[in-house]
Amino acid sequence: MEEANSTVEKVVVPPPQGVWKEWASDQKAFKGVPWGKAMMWIFLVSDTFVFSIFLISYMTVRFSTKVEWPNASEVFGLHVGHYNVPLLLIAIMTFILITSSGTMALAVKYGYEKNKKMCGWLVLATAIGGLTFVGMQVFEWSKLIHEGVRPWENPFGAAQFGSFFFMITGFHGFHVSIGVIFLFIYAYKVFAGHYESGKKGWFTKLKGDYVEIEILGLYWHFVDLVWVFIFAFFYLW
Repeated sequence: MEEANSTVEKVVVPPPQGVWKEWASDQKAFKGVPWGKAMMWIFLVSDTFVFSIFLISYMTVRFSTKVEWPNASEVFGLHVGHYNVPLLLIAIMTFILITSSGTMALAVKYGYEKNKKMCGWLVLATAIGGLTFVGMQVFEWSKLIHEGVRPWENPFGAAQFGSFFFMITGFHGFHVSIGVIFLFIYAYKVFAGHYESGKKGWFTKLKGDYVEIEILGLYWHFVDLVWVFIFAFFYLW
């Protein structure tokens, strides 16, 4: 009886060339990093440039204008009874947003621990905090508009104040609103057990994982960090 010697042929794949070589190097650099997480970092870096341009433009105009800039304590004061409390509303908004950043961090922690209940409630708490922040910002806008602040005029001082305030805080508020929508969606997905069952996502049709909570957390921490700079430039300076 003859024994057949089976030989396994090794297929040698030629190294990538040209454009494919560049793409392969990118894959090697991000090896082990989920693409969603890498893309979120790229988005956040690009968004950082946008907010930086807005704030640098604001500083340039403020330094160059000859008209007195509005007093933040007067413009953003909140009447409580017979007293005008400076920056009360803004302080509450800032506290809520920073607290929501903490709840989001805990949600990521419990997500990786596969604690569905705690992760879901913390994501939901973060969404409610963000929604509260947006509601208070709408109240702040309506108060300033009622007092006569417009993008083209301002009874408290320099006319440029209104345009920069509404543009920068509105752009940030838009980011918060988008984050709140996704927080509610992800809270539902956590409670529904989509990450345990590996159910495919709505947009990409890929199986979900708790890394999605971390990616959303990166976005939410970025939104909170941007608000710290807006708070310093508009309300404290």
